[in-house]
Amino acid sequence: MKAASVLPCLVFVGLLAGGCASAGRYGYARAYVALDDEATWAARSQEPVYDDVRRAPEPFRGQVLSFFGVVRSVGPAEGGVTRLALQVRTHQERHLCEEDSESSCRVTVSARDGGAFTAAVTLRPDDMDGENRLQTNSLVRVFGTVTPGEYDPDGGPVVQVRYYRHWPRGQYVTTASAELMRR
Repeated sequence: MKAASVLPCLVFVGLLAGGCASAGRYGYARAYVALDDEATWAARSQEPVYDDVRRAPEPFRGQVLSFFGVVRSVGPAEGGVTRLALQVRTHQERHLCEEDSESSCRVTVSARDGGAFTAAVTLRPDDMDGENRLQTNSLVRVFGTVTPGEYDPDGGPVVQVRYYRHWPRGQYVTTASAELMRR
């Protein structure tokens, strides 16, 4: 291959890589940008209606499900696992932005609680300590399986998490911010 024909390919690959990485860890973009690892889980998961799973979890046995949730509490569980009490939130396809630049956009979920669920998760070290730790009012997107017959104290399903993505407080918004932010 001649050098002249390789350069456009390298530029194109660079643009693709830059385009994917430009949203950053917290997805600062007008539309949702999955992280590389997350994209693999998203491709093999379902996003069912929460009430369907809560009422009849048996049909979902063994299937990888995905929910967005706002953390209500964080507590220890057995074997180094952390139990997160969450409220389901619906992800909004179009994120809210403060300005015209994508860097001012934040992942946006509904302001309305959609129901309780519990996530059993092994936290990554960077989510355990510091200002941006996973804590009350963090947003998480979980990928995991529901255990039929196991419910949290609020009657919600318990999800055994295989992968999660975390947004600390202040790194996402709810639809309640629509009056303050541009679309």
